[in-house]
Amino acid sequence: MTTVAPPLPYRVAGTWDETADTRSVELVPDGTALAAFAPGRFAMVYAFGVGEVPVSVSALRGPHGGLVYTVRAVGAVSAALYRLRPGDTVGLSGPYGTGWDLGAAAGHDVLVVAGGIGLAPLRPVVHAILEHPARYGRLTVLVGARTPADLVYREETESWRGPARVEATVDRPGPGWRGAVGVVTALLDRLDLRPERTCALVCGPEVMMRHTARDLVTRGLVPHRVQVSLERNMRCATGHCGHCQLGPLLLCRDGPVVGYDRAAQPLLVREL
Repeated sequence: MTTVAPPLPYRVAGTWDETADTRSVELVPDGTALAAFAPGRFAMVYAFGVGEVPVSVSALRGPHGGLVYTVRAVGAVSAALYRLRPGDTVGLSGPYGTGWDLGAAAGHDVLVVAGGIGLAPLRPVVHAILEHPARYGRLTVLVGARTPADLVYREETESWRGPARVEATVDRPGPGWRGAVGVVTALLDRLDLRPERTCALVCGPEVMMRHTARDLVTRGLVPHRVQVSLERNMRCATGHCGHCQLGPLLLCRDGPVVGYDRAAQPLLVREL
């Protein structure tokens, strides 16, 4: 099993709001730096005096050259991270877990499907593909959220248009919304998918990932080319506590990114 190293001090170089309850935090090493992260891998982030939480990296290089993490204030630790200000210090250990398999995506069309804050772990994938477009085929990004106000990285996703096809949908439209309304899987009907040469990367609520992955396989994608990130309930980063168990998978150890060929059966059991 994985061994968690003592956390290293990282300083907050900047923070900025993504939505009303979601904020990005850029961290730079205050001394020794951790090993390089890859898209999809996570760190244990320690809010001193409060606790720690596993968070996937949402950008490998922020405005100050640091790692960026996007957090939603939903618990004591994430709320403490949400309240961080420039100059504050946190502890960071990692990187842990499996990342998105961009090697398997090379030479293929890449379909990124995100629900809500699930776009955060997928964002470094988009950055990597846009940086090296010749390595991949067509890039398509589908994003779903509850309301337009819940869409993260709105300005940035607009900047992806052109090099990538970007489509967004919401459950409840607000004034001025001219985009699609409905579940993110409905956007698949708009695509000219080439299933034999497409790799899909999916992250969001489990019900959304389950329906999206199943729909993609029905459309002809082979299950191992549908990658899903199963971050829910990760806690210790070592696979010891059992919180992250999903059937035979211990997501701290075997994930969070796994192929749908391995995740399909566990995702069908709602109690897991």
